[in-house]
Amino acid sequence: MEKIFGRTEGLKKSELKKLSNLYRRRVPPERVVTPELAQALALLSAEVGRPLSLLLDREGRVVRVGVGDAKELPIPEGARAERRLSGFRLLHTHLSPGGLSRPDLSVLFLNRLDSIAALEVEEGRPTTLHLAFLSPPKALEEDWRILPPRPYFQYLDLDHRKEVEALEEELARQARVRELQDGSGERAILVGVDLGEGPEAEAGLRELAELTRTAGGVPVKKVLVYRKALDPRYLVGLGKLEELKSLAYHENASTLIFGLELSPAQAREIERATGLKVLDRTQLILDIFALHAKTPEAQAQVELAQLKYLLPRLVGKGKELSRLGGGIGTRGPGETKLEVDRRRLQERIAHLSRKLEEYAKRREEARRQRKRRGVPLIAVVGYTNAGKTTLLQALARGGEPGEDKLFATLRPLTRRGFLPGVGEVLFTDTVGFIRKMPEELLTAFRATLEEVREADLLVHVLDASEEGALERYRVVEALLGELGVEAPRVLALAKADRAAPYDLYYLKERLGGVPVSALKGTGLPELKAALAEALLQAGARPQAWAQYT
Repeated sequence: MEKIFGRTEGLKKSELKKLSNLYRRRVPPERVVTPELAQALALLSAEVGRPLSLLLDREGRVVRVGVGDAKELPIPEGARAERRLSGFRLLHTHLSPGGLSRPDLSVLFLNRLDSIAALEVEEGRPTTLHLAFLSPPKALEEDWRILPPRPYFQYLDLDHRKEVEALEEELARQARVRELQDGSGERAILVGVDLGEGPEAEAGLRELAELTRTAGGVPVKKVLVYRKALDPRYLVGLGKLEELKSLAYHENASTLIFGLELSPAQAREIERATGLKVLDRTQLILDIFALHAKTPEAQAQVELAQLKYLLPRLVGKGKELSRLGGGIGTRGPGETKLEVDRRRLQERIAHLSRKLEEYAKRREEARRQRKRRGVPLIAVVGYTNAGKTTLLQALARGGEPGEDKLFATLRPLTRRGFLPGVGEVLFTDTVGFIRKMPEELLTAFRATLEEVREADLLVHVLDASEEGALERYRVVEALLGELGVEAPRVLALAKADRAAPYDLYYLKERLGGVPVSALKGTGLPELKAALAEALLQAGARPQAWAQYT
C-alpha cells in the first residue's frame, strides 16, 4: 500500500485502501482535473469526513496523497525551485464553501507550485473549483493570480500546460533582463538587524553588501529589520520571513544573507520557512577566505576555520549539503568532507591543527634568524580593504599589487625596504580586520597574526575616504588589544587623494597620522620619516650606512 500522509488516525483499512488507489489516477498534462477524479475525490472526502490533498507532477501523475488541508501535505524537497516553477501542482478538497485560503496560497508561493486548486464538496458531489497560479514578479497582482471560481466542469477546457509554460517563459525572460542589468552572479537579499544600534547597524548592512560582492554575489536588496529582541527560532520573526520570501521572488533572488550569526537551529528553520539558501555573515566571510586562499598554509587555516564553524551545524543539514559545490558559502571543505561523521571531522581538525603548528614553528625560526640579524620588522595592519597591500608595495618597492576587494590578502607578504636614518627594514602585510571578526578565523589565523605581535613597529593603515573611518580605527585597535599587541604604532591615513578635505582634517585632528596616497606617491617621504623616527625611539639601532640613504 502506498504511503498516505497527514491526519490518518482513526481511518478504516478500507478507507486507507481507497486512498492508496488514488496513486493509480492520472490527469492529462493539459487538464486541471478530470470528471472521474473530481467525483472520486468528492465521494472519498465525504466518506472520511476530512479534506483530501493530491500532489501531481507535470505529467499528471499522483505523487503524494494526503489527508487534511493543503498545508498538511509535505512537498518534496526538490519542489522548492529557486528560480523557476517546481513542476508540481496541488489539488485538494474543501468540505465547506469558501475560496482558496491564505495558507493555501502560501503553499503555492513558498513551494513554487505550478498551480493550486481547491474543489468544493457538497453531499459527496464536486461543485465549485478555485484555481490559482503564481504571478510573474513584475505583475500588478499579488504574488499569485486567482482565477474566478466556477463549477469544476467549466475548467475542463482550460489548458493547464500552456498556462504553466507561459508563466515559466515570463520568469525566464525577467531573469535574463535582471542579469543584464545587475550582472551575473548569485542574487541575494541582505538582511540586517537593528537592536538599537542605529547608524552602526546601517554601516554593518553596507559592509555586508561589500562582502557579498567580494564573494561573487549580487546584492539586489538590503533590508534593515528593527527589533527589540531577536526571535529565538526565526531571528526576525515568521511574518518578516514571509515578506523576505516574497521580495526574493520579485527580485529573482535565491539566497538570504543575514548580518548576524545564526544558530544551527535558526538556519534550519529559516530555510524551511522560506525555501531559500540561507547564509550568515560568518559563513560569508569564511567563503571569501576560501576564495582567496592560494598557499597551502592559508588553505589549511581556512579549512580549519570552516570545519570548526560547520561541525555543530551538520545535524539535519541534508538539504544544505545537497547544495554544496556551487555558489556563495560552498567553497572550501566540500560535500565529501562534510558528509563524513563527527569522529572523522574531528580527526581532520586535529590533523590541520598539527599542520599549522608546523608552519608556526617555521615562522618562529624565521623570526629568530631575523632578530639575530637585527633587522627591524614593520607590520602593516588595518581594516580589510583599507589599502594595506598597495601601501606595502609603495614602501617596499615590490610585492603583489593590491585588489579592491575585502580580504584579498591572506598570506603575510614580507618585503625588504629601506628607511632614512635606519637602513634595512622588513615590511610584512597581514590579514585584514573587520568588525565582529569571527572567532573561528582569529583562532585559525592566530599563528599568522603572531607576526603582528612580534613586530617592532606597526603601520596602522586607515582608509580616510571611507565613511565611518573612525569606527573602523576603533575596531582594529580593539582587536589588536585582544591579541595582546603592544608595539608602537604609526597611523597612515591612506587614500588621502580620494578623501574629502574636511574628513581628512577631522581624522588628523582626532587621531593624528600621516596623510598618504600610495597610488600617487604623495605623503610617502613623510610616512617613511615618521616610521624611522618611531623605530629609533623604540630602540632600533641605525645601520652604519643609513645616514647616506
